[in-house]
Amino acid sequence: MKIHEYIGVIVKRTDLKLNSYYQKVVNPFNITIDQWMILVVLWDEEGLTQNELAERTFKDKTNIARMLFTMEERGFIHRVTDKKDRRSLHVYLTEKGRQLKDEVLPPSIEAYEKTIAGLTEEEVKQFRKTLNIIYENVKNL
Repeated sequence: MKIHEYIGVIVKRTDLKLNSYYQKVVNPFNITIDQWMILVVLWDEEGLTQNELAERTFKDKTNIARMLFTMEERGFIHRVTDKKDRRSLHVYLTEKGRQLKDEVLPPSIEAYEKTIAGLTEEEVKQFRKTLNIIYENVKNL
């Protein structure tokens, strides 16, 4: 098999280009792709713990803590200590973090649409399914 035929190589090549493109999309808002991922999760559901955010964004807990510290300094989020477990912090958006949604989502959706141009809705669904199967195959190897 040629190098360009390996699925891992294709996925990695695509991931690099997607990250580069999406970073260009969020640069005007002075956030990173990783911060964007956290914001998207919080726009859907606030009050998650740092551990829950790490799981949902597929990031390690140390990096999430670091990113949240930066986001808190920039006024996008605030963290509240759990009353029952003082080691646990729940993450909430600030008004600034909520307002960012209206600015960031339209170009994000436009970028997503550009990345799936030429594919039918069914092809996109099948692609997601295929990638998830591959992920499940390798996640515990």
